[in-house]
Amino acid sequence: MSSNQLWIYDTTLRDGAQREGIALSIEDKLKIARKLDKMGVPFIEGGWPGANPKDVQFFWRLKETPLEHSEVVAFCSTRRPNRVAAEDSLLQAILTAGTHWVAIFGKSWDLHVTEGLHTTLEENLAMIGDTLEYLRSQGRRVIYDAEHWFDGYKANRDYALKTLRTALEAGAEWLVLCDTNGGALPHEVTQIIEEVREALPELQTTGENSPRLGIHTHNDGGTAVANAIAAVMAGAKMVQGTINGYGERCGNANLCTLIPNLQLKLGYDCVTPEQLARLTLTSRAVSEIVNLAPDDHAPFVGRSAFAHKGGIHVSAVAKNPLTYEHITPEVIGNRRRIVISDQSGLSNVLAKARSFGIDLEQDDQTCRQILAELKVLEKEGYQFEAAEASFELLMRSAIAQRPHRFHLKGFQVHCNASDVIESNALATIKVSVNGEDLLEVAEGNGPVSALDQALRKALVRFYPQIAEFYLTDYKVRILDSNSGTSAKTRVLVESSNGEQRWTTVGVSTNIIDASYQAVVEGIEYGLLLRSQSVPEGSPLKAPIL
Repeated sequence: MSSNQLWIYDTTLRDGAQREGIALSIEDKLKIARKLDKMGVPFIEGGWPGANPKDVQFFWRLKETPLEHSEVVAFCSTRRPNRVAAEDSLLQAILTAGTHWVAIFGKSWDLHVTEGLHTTLEENLAMIGDTLEYLRSQGRRVIYDAEHWFDGYKANRDYALKTLRTALEAGAEWLVLCDTNGGALPHEVTQIIEEVREALPELQTTGENSPRLGIHTHNDGGTAVANAIAAVMAGAKMVQGTINGYGERCGNANLCTLIPNLQLKLGYDCVTPEQLARLTLTSRAVSEIVNLAPDDHAPFVGRSAFAHKGGIHVSAVAKNPLTYEHITPEVIGNRRRIVISDQSGLSNVLAKARSFGIDLEQDDQTCRQILAELKVLEKEGYQFEAAEASFELLMRSAIAQRPHRFHLKGFQVHCNASDVIESNALATIKVSVNGEDLLEVAEGNGPVSALDQALRKALVRFYPQIAEFYLTDYKVRILDSNSGTSAKTRVLVESSNGEQRWTTVGVSTNIIDASYQAVVEGIEYGLLLRSQSVPEGSPLKAPIL
C-alpha cells in the first residue's frame, strides 16, 4: 500500500440526496452507485436503512448484483439514550442491510448532547461505545463520523477528544472529523487535526490495522474543498464528499474538484488514471440522473472549464495549451473548446474550423469572410458560443459544404388559447424536398411544438432518422426589452438523438420565426451528423452523459 494512498468515500446517495430539489428513486440510486463503482470509488454510502425503508431495498438490490470495486456502506446514528444497542431498532435495520462496512455518527459537541439529545455527557460516551462494540460483535467494520467535530472541539476540547477515544476503544477503524455546519477555515482544520494526532498516538502508527483519520466537510463557508485538502495534508487518509458537491444547504465537498486536485496536483493515489478519465462523464451522468442542469463553469468537469474565447488566449493555446490550461483536459475526461463570439479573432475561427474537420488557412479570404459575418450576426443578437452547431452550419455554408436537404416555402401557426391552462396550436408548413412540394399540418401544445411536429411529419418520409431527434431544451431571451412587444428575441434550441446533444440559435422580432430558425437548423444538423463521420472536437462529439 502506498503512503500516498487516499480512500475516497462518496455520500451522494445519502448526504447529497438531502439537497433541496433532489429526490432519488431506488433505480436512480442504483444507477449512480454503478457509475461510482466504475470510477473506482472505494466506499459508497448507500443511505440510512433505519430511517428510510427505500434504502433497505436499495441494499438488498445491490446484493443481487454486487458492485465490482466499491464497498457499499450503511449509515446510522449511535443508539438512542438510555437504551441497549442490541435492542435498538435503528441498529437492527443496519444489520439487516447486510453491508460489511457501517458508518456510525455520534455527537462531538457538548451543546448537541445536552440541547439536542437531552442527555448527559457521560451517557453520550456510553452511546458511542455501546453502539460500536455491538456492531463489531456482529462482524461489522466501523467508520465513526464525529459529527460537528470542529465546533465541538473549539467549544470543549477535552470532551470532544473523549468521544474519539471512546470510539477508538470500541473498535472504530476510521475516525472521520466532520465540519457539519461548514463554518471551519483551512488553517483551523490543519491545526486541529495536528492536535488530534498528537493527543491520540494510535493515529500516528502505520500498521495495516491501525486506525486512521478521515475528513467530511460542508460548503457553508465556501471552503469545503480547501478544508478537505488541508485535512489530507495534515494527515487525513479518507476524504468524504459528493459528486458535483450536492448536499444540504450549500452542499458538501465536491469530489469532482477534490479528486483531480489531490491526485494530479498533490500526487496522492485516489483512483487509477483510467478511472480518473471517467470523472467528467460521471459528473454529467449524475447530474442527469438527479435531474439538475450541469454546472458549465464547474472546475475540471464543467463544459467551460477548458473553453477559450479571447483571441489572444486561443492563439496562445494553439501554440501550447499550457499557456492557459492548468492540466490536460483529457486526463479527467473533459475536452478543450474554442468559443466563437464577437470577441473572436482569426485564431478562434481557425481553431474552431479544425475542430469541425474543416481546413482553413489564416490568410484565406474565406476565413476573414466567416469572421466578418460572425461579428455582424452577433451584433444582430446571434450567440454562437452557446450554439456551436449553428456556427458549424454557417462555416460550412461559407465553404460550400452545407447540404441543403429541404427548402422552407412558408408556414402558418394558429393558437387556440382557452381561459383555463392549456394553449393548443395548429401549424401548417410548406416545404420542398428533392423538388417535391409538401404541405403538412400538425398540432402541438404550443406554436413551437406544433411547428416542430409539422416539419418532422413532412420530412420523415425522406429522412427516417428524424424520428430519433427530439428537443431537450428551449431558451428565450429578449434582447432589447425597451422595445416592448416589438423587441428582438433570441431563441436557443437544444436537440438530441439519444446519444449526442447540439444547440442551434435563431433571432427575430417574431418569437415564432426565431424559434423556427433554431428548430430547422437543429434538424438539419442532426441529419449532418447521421450522414458523415463527426470530427473529434465537434459539438456532436460531446456525449449526453
